[in-house]
Amino acid sequence: MFARFVARRYLFAPGSRSAVHLITWLSAVAVAVPVAAMIVLLSVFNGFERLVGRTGSLFEPDLTVEPRHGRTFDLQALDTALLARTRGVAELAFVLEQGALLEHGGRRFAASVRGVDDRYAAVLPPGGAVVAGDFRVRQGDLDALVVGRVAAMELGIRSLADARVTLYAPRRSGFTTLLPLASCIRRTVSAAGIYELDLETERRCVLTSLRLAQELFARPGQASALYVRLDPEADPARVRDALSEAAGGEFRVQTRAERNAPLHAVMRYEKWAIFFVALLVLVIASFSVVGALAMLIADKRGDIGTLRAMGASEALVRRVFRLEGWYVSGLGAAAGLLAGLALVWVQHRYAPVRLPADTFLTDRYPVALRAEDLAAVLLAVAAVTATVTRIATGRMLPRRRGTEAPKPIEHSHKRAS
Repeated sequence: MFARFVARRYLFAPGSRSAVHLITWLSAVAVAVPVAAMIVLLSVFNGFERLVGRTGSLFEPDLTVEPRHGRTFDLQALDTALLARTRGVAELAFVLEQGALLEHGGRRFAASVRGVDDRYAAVLPPGGAVVAGDFRVRQGDLDALVVGRVAAMELGIRSLADARVTLYAPRRSGFTTLLPLASCIRRTVSAAGIYELDLETERRCVLTSLRLAQELFARPGQASALYVRLDPEADPARVRDALSEAAGGEFRVQTRAERNAPLHAVMRYEKWAIFFVALLVLVIASFSVVGALAMLIADKRGDIGTLRAMGASEALVRRVFRLEGWYVSGLGAAAGLLAGLALVWVQHRYAPVRLPADTFLTDRYPVALRAEDLAAVLLAVAAVTATVTRIATGRMLPRRRGTEAPKPIEHSHKRAS
């Protein structure tokens, strides 16, 4: 208790305006800045990770059933009635996806054409992604396209009233450069809608009916995957195992997280790389605490001598200045924590920092707080503080007089004459 009282007295001395007191408070500010930066940076990476997951959920299903060998499979190879009865499964939809060339008004554009059946919208609801027209790939006997905003710009589609798009796919029998058009299967359909997501998806994916895709790619009665939507309370891993058993060994079932594992791994590596860079800044800033303690020790030499004269042990004197270092770093960490949380809240509520509207799904800079990130920041501050205060008090405190080992007395021996 006495050590805490003395340490608090040194830090909150009333009326103190000395340079040492000012430097001590500046050291707290130096700790607060990297702590706030760490919280903000980690929250931004969490926000982008959530944004990527939300964007992917519009085009990536909860579970995907694909053949282990080859690119396509017969629709009859899967017992959809058995799969639909699996606990946790809400909807199923077949898709056939391959690359093709699109042409409109003399402009050509390569994209991945995804043919979907009538239940696709129930598996992956478009929500508010469609910004023009309707999410319709088939109306009666007429097929249609739903293209991304970037793809529409590349093709020069300005109005859906006259948006006839021709699709080309090479024949499976062979392709020759002498007669390229004759070696391709061609279909012309109208664009019924335009969707808006991230730039990569808008450029890459074009939706049409499963029937048209089967004709275009010469894959009658075939699909490349079965998309599965789960019930909200279902466990993806448990349903995945059940579907794997029901589908048989010829098929592979993957969750959305497993399919996007490399992307999420890269984002996690980047997140913690930024964390360690900010931690290095925190370590450098913490040396200001070492300097403040060194100046405080030099300024309080008289007090140290008085404490020792009153019988204070070396451990007690060291504890006083270690607690002083903990108080300085603790105040800085608390101020940085509050500042970081305030900045994240302001960005989440009012979004003063904006993103280019044509780059991402949202124009807000995404942020998201996680308890484990706050715990990691506080543990990092505690580890750095413990290290620097131990260094400062172990090497800079003056030694007690009389504790030095006596120097050996040199005796000179005269040879008797």
